[in-house]
Amino acid sequence: MSDAVVNPEKRKALENRMKALGINEKDIIEKFVRSQGKGGQKVNKAATCVYLKHSPTGIEVKCQKTRSQAANRFFARRILAEKAEKMILGEKSVQAKKIARLQQQKKRRARRAKGKVLSAAQKESNVSTLENEGETPSQD
Repeated sequence: MSDAVVNPEKRKALENRMKALGINEKDIIEKFVRSQGKGGQKVNKAATCVYLKHSPTGIEVKCQKTRSQAANRFFARRILAEKAEKMILGEKSVQAKKIARLQQQKKRRARRAKGKVLSAAQKESNVSTLENEGETPSQD
């Protein structure tokens, strides 16, 4: 994978990640097909969409993020690595950990917001109770 479009450090990191997951380049079937959608003449004439299939796991990936074939090759391999990691590691994968962390954050925010609403409602009910009894509410 010699792409001038992709940063060499990112490419090297992806290669290391693929090695760690046991994905070899010789096990990948790579095809180039024409992309669809926006892009005009470039898309209609050049086969920039990348199709990858990892033979041992049966994972298939199709990528047409950009109009550059080189960039799409990199992105397709990255997606393939993510899918393989998810298949192998399951709940321990990086993507699964990110999702779990975001869900926890949302729960905390929702709890905090609910607490604020309840405390404001409780304060309001205390004020209206005092007004009904004829007392003047204290200003906080």
